[in-house]
Amino acid sequence: MTATTAQDQIRETIEKNDVVLYMKGTKAMPQCGFSSRVAGVLNYMGVEFVDVNVLADADIRQGIKDFSDWPTIPQLYVKGEFVGGCDIVTEMTLSGELDQLFETKGVTFDKAAADKIRAANA
Repeated sequence: MTATTAQDQIRETIEKNDVVLYMKGTKAMPQCGFSSRVAGVLNYMGVEFVDVNVLADADIRQGIKDFSDWPTIPQLYVKGEFVGGCDIVTEMTLSGELDQLFETKGVTFDKAAADKIRAANA
């Protein structure tokens, strides 16, 4: 597989799915704490998302870093737009910005669950 193929594959995945998380492991079996945290937030908020295990494919693992110009995994994409990694997603969850992003982009999520996360971290 060439680098362009990895880039094409990434672009296609991001364009075809509303919410995509490039992570280490899967949403059922995360293999790093940061990936686990972001997948946990999305799962808890009831967001439907596609998980891409970067550990399963070295080309994708490097390709996603090049694609987003972001050095770390996990990486969250919403409606084709790069949102960020664990720290950014955590901050956005706590500030309510993630709710606003999902609302603006028309992504279904559980507002009460999002409020619970904020209450627990207040």
